[in-house]
Amino acid sequence: MNEIQANNPLHGVTLEKLLNELVAYYGWEALGRKIDIRCFTQDPSISSSLKFLRRTPWARDRVEALYLDMRSRMGR
Repeated sequence: MNEIQANNPLHGVTLEKLLNELVAYYGWEALGRKIDIRCFTQDPSISSSLKFLRRTPWARDRVEALYLDMRSRMGR
């Protein structure tokens, strides 16, 4: 099983950590422009966003893709 996760760049990164890093890097307003979902654009909070992203696979996929893009731009 470790072999499967060895090449997964999201392995060990919680959704909360990922979201906090995105908010710190982009801010809520820019994040809402990049991914137009209500939990980012109207009264945003980490807890409401986590609830939505855990229930909505397509939105979580977009957030994870943006996170990976952010990390590659930062050179990590």
